Amino acid sequence: MLVIGLTGGIGCGKTTVSQQFAALGAPIIDADTIARAALHTQSAAYPAIVALFGSEILDPNQDINRAQLRQQVSTHPDKLDLLEHIIHPLVRGQIEKELAHLKGPYVIVSVPLLLEKNYRDIVHRVLVVDCPETVQLARVQQRNLMPPALFANIMKRQLSRAQRLQQADDIIDNSGDLLHLHHQVLTLHQRYLTSTVGAR
Repeated sequence: MLVIGLTGGIGCGKTTVSQQFAALGAPIIDADTIARAALHTQSAAYPAIVALFGSEILDPNQDINRAQLRQQVSTHPDKLDLLEHIIHPLVRGQIEKELAHLKGPYVIVSVPLLLEKNYRDIVHRVLVVDCPETVQLARVQQRNLMPPALFANIMKRQLSRAQRLQQADDIIDNSGDLLHLHHQVLTLHQRYLTSTVGAR
């Protein structure tokens, strides 16, 4: 099965692209969904996260409050490194587990830090969703009111736009409208259905 690693900068539209591939029948493994599951009380990562940030990040159900967690890493950016060291091994392990049980022509594995955290060895092709940085910022602010300091910190931790594009096997330009985006997704979907595993 062809494994497509989907990535892109914050606010570039990875979720929208994943949804369009899913609508065409492609299985999706989403690292953000796996990471969110790590915030629940039953997660193996839960005790370490609470120990790192303290009980003030917990909601009344004792789950980790994502807004409080974002605020903490915005205020203490050094803790973001520690948080990633806790979560990324869990995310990678779950991705590998899900890949082992999937069948079909191809699968989309969506990982925001795919290139930064060296997931390249578990995918055959890298698909980058791209848009200008001004568009990224506008979308993030519109979507979830992320503190500017946290946005800036996340941008610093991600590869530059030029670096991502240099490492891409395929590129989707998400600076236009949904129709333009859909045409690009459909073209790649048809190509992936007939691609040979590992083909560049």
